[in-house]
Amino acid sequence: MSTPRWIYWKQTFRSKFQAGCVKAKLEENWNNGYEIGPLVEIIQLKNEKYVVRFTYDEYM
Repeated sequence: MSTPRWIYWKQTFRSKFQAGCVKAKLEENWNNGYEIGPLVEIIQLKNEKYVVRFTYDEYM
């Protein structure tokens, strides 16, 4: 089993709340669809900012 290929959001965020809003928006787009939704994560960087990453691979 290979590792998932991640797609990173184009900007960093100062707070985890801001990143969480983007995460919720990404997950919400697939709630009513017929596709399997993406796996979405929030990662804290070394400079204490946050980034959102997601994948369309079917790993859970």
